[in-house]
Amino acid sequence: MPNIKSAKKRVLVNAKKTEQNKAIRSAVRTEIKRVDLLIKENKLEEAKAALSNAFSVIDSACSKNIFHANNASNKKAKLAKKVAVALKNAAPVVEEAPAPVVEAPVEPAVEEAPVKKTTRKTTAKKAEDGEAAPAKKTTTRKPRAKKAEATESAE
Repeated sequence: MPNIKSAKKRVLVNAKKTEQNKAIRSAVRTEIKRVDLLIKENKLEEAKAALSNAFSVIDSACSKNIFHANNASNKKAKLAKKVAVALKNAAPVVEEAPAPVVEAPVEPAVEEAPVKKTTRKTTAKKAEDGEAAPAKKTTTRKPRAKKAEATESAE
């Protein structure tokens, strides 16, 4: 148990804030469960309305620093995806009668001459009689002038 007056106060304040944060976290979980339950019961229009309410509660918890912004975003994305999938699966599929197939007259195909592909030129050209290509010349770098020599030549 703390002995200093300010430490005693911190214990009381922390306990109070812990209870408040616990209530907000519980409200977020309740809203998420409400949306899940509405999806299971196939009440999709109500689920969309509950989704909006859940987003509001999650955003409010995020603004109070109870959830990290990425955690809140992740919760919202998962909920939105569940509702979207449920709406997509529950949407009535209207099958249209296939359009009558009308075959167009087939025109004879005109064959064109094959296009010759161009290849990249190689740097070493081969001799016609099959000899190996000449070796590529290599250049050597000139050494840098020393500072002392550079200052003497500048004067």
